[in-house]
Amino acid sequence: MTPLPDKQQQILQVHASLINMVVQAIQKPQLRPPLNEVLKTSAENGWQNLVLRIYKIMDGERSDALLADLDEEDEIIVKAILRGIQDSTTLPDPSKNTANPGMAAPGIAHMLNQAASGNTQALTLLSHMAEQMSQAGGDMALLAAIIKKLIDGERNPDILCKGMGTQGVNLVNAILEELAILQLH
Repeated sequence: MTPLPDKQQQILQVHASLINMVVQAIQKPQLRPPLNEVLKTSAENGWQNLVLRIYKIMDGERSDALLADLDEEDEIIVKAILRGIQDSTTLPDPSKNTANPGMAAPGIAHMLNQAASGNTQALTLLSHMAEQMSQAGGDMALLAAIIKKLIDGERNPDILCKGMGTQGVNLVNAILEELAILQLH
């Protein structure tokens, strides 16, 4: 089994686009309207606590009080935003979200497994990830298009990999291998 990437790194990868959007909107207020739409959708999908903290950050708050009562995932995201405001070189690269199949496959497989079991947080994460992958185009957009099939239990690589290049096929196969291992446990 491929070792699972550090949990914090997985969270940063999944939310890289949001983290970058927040920092950019703080630096360029004209970028706030599209971010507000993303935040509205996030709040509607159960991320109200995180969205509240992001709005506080956008209003200029930088204190440690922002971290109070956050779950681990939200805390990692808020800390990344605060670091990114101070030093943009610390921002996660959204284009690297799924570039490494060895790193991405275990995390995606775990989220798919959780989502298939009814975990709404995993489903939300996958939806955000699929949105980012769709914007990337190519194999990533094709992968985004099969997320629901994977959640629903489709495991036939011929169906799932239709139209994908080598990198996409390798990633899907790695995800399927991880899902098979997870189902054994």
